[in-house]
Amino acid sequence: MKIVTTAAIAFTLALSGSGAVEAKGCIKGAVVGGVAGHVAGHHALLGAAAGCAVGHHMAHKKQVEERRAAQAQAAGQPARH
Repeated sequence: MKIVTTAAIAFTLALSGSGAVEAKGCIKGAVVGGVAGHVAGHHALLGAAAGCAVGHHMAHKKQVEERRAAQAQAAGQPARH
């Protein structure tokens, strides 16, 4: 469990110092991935890295969908799903 905590702290510190990088979804994904990697065979760092990538991708996908819905609503059209 120490490795999961260490990985979460390392990711938090690494991302807090970079102002230009958007880390939406990365922190939550890294924590979940780190825990899953640890449970799946003591691969917490690998799980945290993969979780960060997936979390960031999902957050970006959600942001794009919200933007499209807002544009459709502004144009008076029903939003596509």
